[in-house]
Amino acid sequence: MGVLMSKKQTVEQVQKASVVVSAFKEGLKDKGSTRSKAEPPRGKAEAEGAGQQDKEAATASQPRTEEAKRNQTAWERLRDGKGIEPEDLEWNDQATPPAFIRPKRQLGDDESPDINLQEKEEVVNDEMCDVCEVWTADDLYPCRICTRVFHDGCLSRMAHLSASSIQELKETAHTTVGWSCQYCDNVNLLLTDEEMFSLKEVLRQCRVIPESCLTLDDFLHYKHSIHKQLFDEQMNEEKEELVILQFSALDADKKGQMEWADFLYHESLLLLQRFRSENSLLRLLTAKERMRARTCFLGLDQKRTGFITGAECKRAHSVWFHKNSEESQSCNVSISHVGPISESSPGSRGRGRIQDRSLLFREQEENRRVDWKTFLKENAIYLLAARPNSAAIHLRPTV
Repeated sequence: MGVLMSKKQTVEQVQKASVVVSAFKEGLKDKGSTRSKAEPPRGKAEAEGAGQQDKEAATASQPRTEEAKRNQTAWERLRDGKGIEPEDLEWNDQATPPAFIRPKRQLGDDESPDINLQEKEEVVNDEMCDVCEVWTADDLYPCRICTRVFHDGCLSRMAHLSASSIQELKETAHTTVGWSCQYCDNVNLLLTDEEMFSLKEVLRQCRVIPESCLTLDDFLHYKHSIHKQLFDEQMNEEKEELVILQFSALDADKKGQMEWADFLYHESLLLLQRFRSENSLLRLLTAKERMRARTCFLGLDQKRTGFITGAECKRAHSVWFHKNSEESQSCNVSISHVGPISESSPGSRGRGRIQDRSLLFREQEENRRVDWKTFLKENAIYLLAARPNSAAIHLRPTV
């Protein structure tokens, strides 16, 4: 499987083992030479006493010898390129997933970060599996968002991924599409404890049952309640049509209901968009996402003027949400109208008026000049929305 190395077999242990082995060898040499040259003949009683002392010393040094053997074994693994295979590690039936600590807001979060267009950030993936802390070269699968790497077997033992997800991991992790780890795939984990508490309270007040699927009526009731809380007025017909379109986009399989995960991700993104500043959202982007944004902007700015048009800025969405899926849509889909909508779907009622308004908005945006900083700020929320492994177009936040 290749060279293996564990964090538990650290450099300190290697150095300690090297010292023990060297001292042990030197001790043998000194002992032999001293006895042959300087040791006088001993009597029977003295010899018996010395023998007893040797036995006691051997008994006392036995634990130390075992530790030396373990250290020497660690040294030999590093020296000879041998080690413990991940499947040979001791697992208690199933490993316990580490407790996730939600992020905290910092004082400088709303200050503008300096993200230079021409800067080339050096991004280096971790060397060891995030679960078992063992390195196995090509058998590690990297996340396309963060620097973590994983063994597929470790993720199976952690019960993080299903069999189909493991297969997707193997097929995409080393491709340009990439694979998003269990931390980055769940955009809800971007919320702080306070933001998550706020979302839970809203769901409780609107009588949304966690872990359950939502029908169109459930979603309409929820959105009506939210609108009433925010604006202290009833939602008009036009906004209700937008909600129906949102539901149709979130109901990608056209089952008449949306999955809980999709609903939670979408509401988490809306919460981030509502309460976080653009600068704060920029600080959530990883180095890999920033590099991806740079590559996209430079690809659109063919004349190297430092500006692109609004239409080209919108075109970047096809890059964020492309996941080699049949669900991937054209970049020309407007932000307020996401996902395919069939004629028989609930959203087909207001489709015409929404599309007309989207066309007008699109025309106004086409000639707008967009520089690098504006491009990055406007796309930060979409970069975050594209983190899940699915095509994720239905997770685009509405504006």
